[in-house]
Amino acid sequence: MDAQLLIEYGWVLIVLVGLEGILAADNALVLAIMVKHLPPEKRKKALFYGLVGAFTLRFASLFVISFLVDVWQVQALGAAYLLFIAGKNLYDNWKARGTGETEEEEPDYDETSRGKGFWPTVVKVEFADLAFAVDSILAAVALAVTLPETNLPEVGSLDGGQFAVILTGGMIGIIIMRFAANVFVKILHERPGLEIAAFVIVGWVGVKLVVSTLAHPNIQVLDEHFAHSTAWKITFYTVLVGIAVAGWFLSGKKEKPAA
Repeated sequence: MDAQLLIEYGWVLIVLVGLEGILAADNALVLAIMVKHLPPEKRKKALFYGLVGAFTLRFASLFVISFLVDVWQVQALGAAYLLFIAGKNLYDNWKARGTGETEEEEPDYDETSRGKGFWPTVVKVEFADLAFAVDSILAAVALAVTLPETNLPEVGSLDGGQFAVILTGGMIGIIIMRFAANVFVKILHERPGLEIAAFVIVGWVGVKLVVSTLAHPNIQVLDEHFAHSTAWKITFYTVLVGIAVAGWFLSGKKEKPAA
């Protein structure tokens, strides 16, 4: 590669890492919600297994991207799953408040409830990773294919240079997501009241996947370009930040018991 080509590829990589970082924020919150009920050590293991799975899914997705473009059902299932998680937990929280139960009366870690064991949690994390991988890879490919082709051998249907940029940006995004998930889990334990806002955000992320599904070329209930338009992105992140800020100020910090 000559210097100009390296600069162009380097700039797109920086933009892609930033894009992956932004996408990682809402994805990380979903993962934090999924593993929050586990003890710290098992939580770290669940996120680690999720990290390995996410790397594998991202790498595999690059080779079958032309196939994934047509599988809108993956995003539809991911959307339904996130909306179900949000709806169920918000209903459970409302029901608990209606019966006079409080979060302090519940155990900090719950692995005994159905579907909340370690391995079921890992499976849920991997399923979420699959939905996020499709969303992220499609956005990354749309950005990288604008780059000029190189002399590097093609990988699948992509130029070797474009493939390297997408893969590097995606891997960095996954690492950011996993570190952010740990931070979000800690915040949710310190501020239990913030969990309601967190589940609303999970539902809002589900809405984002619904929009992506409805704008899919094979569905086109919405305009094909709407899901990637600046207007929708600004709307999505404005609402997301608004929910987070409102939840932060409306939730109280959990008092630590005296020694």
